Amino acid sequence: MDVTAWILRPRAPYAADPTRGRGRLIPEPASPTRTDFQRDRDRVLHSSAFRRLKHKTQVFVYHEGDHYRTRLTHTLEVAQIARSIARALGLDEDLAETVALSHDLGHTPFGHAGERALDACMAGFGGFDHNAQSLRVLTRLERRYADYDGLNLTFESLEGVVKHNGPLLGLDGEAAGSYAGKTLPVAILEYGARHDLGLHTHASAEAQAAAIADDIAYDAHDVDDGLRAGLFALDDLAEAPLLADILSEVRARHPGLDEARTVHEVVRRVITRLVEDAIAESARRLEALARVSVDAVRDAGHAVVAFSPAMTQAEREVKRFLTRRMYRHPWVDGVMADARRVLDDLFGAYAADLAALPGEWAREVSSLDAPRRMRAIADFIAGMTDRYALDEHRRLFDATPDLR
Repeated sequence: MDVTAWILRPRAPYAADPTRGRGRLIPEPASPTRTDFQRDRDRVLHSSAFRRLKHKTQVFVYHEGDHYRTRLTHTLEVAQIARSIARALGLDEDLAETVALSHDLGHTPFGHAGERALDACMAGFGGFDHNAQSLRVLTRLERRYADYDGLNLTFESLEGVVKHNGPLLGLDGEAAGSYAGKTLPVAILEYGARHDLGLHTHASAEAQAAAIADDIAYDAHDVDDGLRAGLFALDDLAEAPLLADILSEVRARHPGLDEARTVHEVVRRVITRLVEDAIAESARRLEALARVSVDAVRDAGHAVVAFSPAMTQAEREVKRFLTRRMYRHPWVDGVMADARRVLDDLFGAYAADLAALPGEWAREVSSLDAPRRMRAIADFIAGMTDRYALDEHRRLFDATPDLR
């Protein structure tokens, strides 16, 4: 498939159309200047949860260096890649961007270590899941508007956030995907009872573009950050065939190039290689659909925005490399163990004494039953930045890890 033939395509018939969407839970007058998906994007950008991503860990805690990715810079990179893929495939760029900007709003401080800590703390109360928490932020916890809690986003945006990695229910009604063998998170079940998001189908192609953009951004920027941190060296990239091939290409084309520029050339080629493959494979899959419509994408039974089989395997090898060399590096493990302890301590302190919470939170949760009280404490902790979590720990405890 000639990828260039897909660049700058007009809106495709399988693209989500903001004038023919399924609307909002609470109906609102149309905007005279923006589409519904543009309004969704703008609401996310102006939310307090989005601003807090600036000081939430991606892999490295904020004080470890100014050049490492944070949850915010990761989100912006995902949004840029998602728009590029959507544009090439003739999709609605604004919806793809909205899903990308929203997908990590439910993340805790200290990245996945924080998520694991809160999940353990909430084991008796439905657990904790960052994807479900993103939905909770968007539909309940953001309180900006006079007429409702949450941001009252369109069906398509909320569907995309919840299902960007695939259906949550099988045709048999049992939990599917990453939730297989489990119960769906409480936040998803509660909201689904009010607003059916079609959990048994795939999301739009725009949401799928955001999902694959998330993988591409992770692969590229974690290689960059891991090299910058000294967790592995350029020559170690030989352990992943895709990275090895790209490094050889850069060195052959630019012999004697300094290391910093070599790293940048490798990273940008990783993004390009993955994006171009995703566009070509997705174009093939979309052309093969028996029907051509947004619902045909939802009902396809498989992702329509995807890597080719060969690139799927190559991308998995990149992730295995990063898991070995970065995510499970002894230094990273040590810092994240301390981070989990911080959140464990905070949850225990708030659960034991509601007066330890800030005044407005203490007043709000005091009248709740135990499950809802624990969920509110989890909401409070999940919304913290890394810095605020450490400040709270210092306020409540005599000794706080410095996470270095």
